[in-house]
Amino acid sequence: MPLIMVGIGETCTIQRIGGSEETRRFLSNLGFVQGAEVTVLSAIGGNVIVNIKDSRVAINKDMARHIMV
Repeated sequence: MPLIMVGIGETCTIQRIGGSEETRRFLSNLGFVQGAEVTVLSAIGGNVIVNIKDSRVAINKDMARHIMV
C-alpha cells in the first residue's frame, strides 16, 4: 500500500519506490530506499511528516503515493 495510507504512529518498511527516475532519485537522497524503516508522525491534508533514518522529513501527497510499504 502507499505510504499515504499508513496511520499516524505506525512504523513500516519500504518495499518499493515508484515514479520517474527523477522522483526515485529525489526520494533516495532523502533516505527513502527499499528496506528502510519509516514512521508516520503526522498527516495533514495528505501531506506527510515521517521519521526516517533519525531525521524528520515532510513530503507532499504526490511523493507519498510513490512510496510503497
